[in-house]
Amino acid sequence: TRVEHADWALAHIHHVLLRLLRGVDCDVDGESHDMLTATLMALGAACLHAGWNLAVKRNTDSGLALWGQFLIAMFIAGGALVGWWLFFDGPSFAWKYTLLSGITHLPYSMMLVRAYNTGDFSVSYPIARGGGAVGAAILGVLLLDDVLSPLTVAGIVIAGVGFFLLSRGSLRQMQFALATALIIGIYTAIDATGVRESADPAAYALSIFVTTGLSVSAWTFATRRGEALAALRTQWKQFGFAAIGTLGSYCLVLLAMRQAPVGYVAVLRESSVLIAAFAGWKLLGEVDHRRRIGGAAVVLLGLVALVAGG
Repeated sequence: TRVEHADWALAHIHHVLLRLLRGVDCDVDGESHDMLTATLMALGAACLHAGWNLAVKRNTDSGLALWGQFLIAMFIAGGALVGWWLFFDGPSFAWKYTLLSGITHLPYSMMLVRAYNTGDFSVSYPIARGGGAVGAAILGVLLLDDVLSPLTVAGIVIAGVGFFLLSRGSLRQMQFALATALIIGIYTAIDATGVRESADPAAYALSIFVTTGLSVSAWTFATRRGEALAALRTQWKQFGFAAIGTLGSYCLVLLAMRQAPVGYVAVLRESSVLIAAFAGWKLLGEVDHRRRIGGAAVVLLGLVALVAGG
């Protein structure tokens, strides 16, 4: 199933990361589970993910903010891949899916920026994040022969109710967030296939950051080169922190899944939808916070059911 493949891939990725950091082999299956540490790591990952998205939303130019962090993340991930080639056996991964995923991240970036520019963060983020998980589950059935359990179907329905509450039933309020969610579902299905066909899932994961950075940078330089270079000169620190948040969120999830069950960590990671709703209220002054936090909580409940029914 999709969850079994994810469990294997994440365990393998963490094994390689430990080799890179420590230079020694480790036994992933033999580690004891420290639930408290895993909980803190998963919640930290949720905060970082919501945080870098908040940084994009708050920037006066969300498009350049998103590009800047992808650019720096590309160099970090690319450096890790070069180190892998130099100090270990050359990694093997499904490069065709890497390219396809990177290309798909371009319309994702465009729709995410439109969602943040036209809608509130406390609405756009939970819908995009939660809708992406729902879309991935549905596409898994259509493209990867996955089977949806009754609990997963219930989770999809519950999440849909949450989307309705967040947007007050107005498609106009969430059209770009839903478009973002659809693309997230598409590239998640692509990545699921890529991981399954890669001998080294860790290399595949790193390569996605590289191809994403390349595709978004190509478009940015083709359309806004002067503005992009000016923004990079003045905001490189902000872009760097956001890039660290992107990569840090990913790494914390991997570390947490080493110490706790995948489903447990996945549910805690999705708490970012609640964090985003709260941040929109407290940090951005967005109104109607009770309904939006309530709607985000319903979305989270749906995601819990979706993961549990995996």
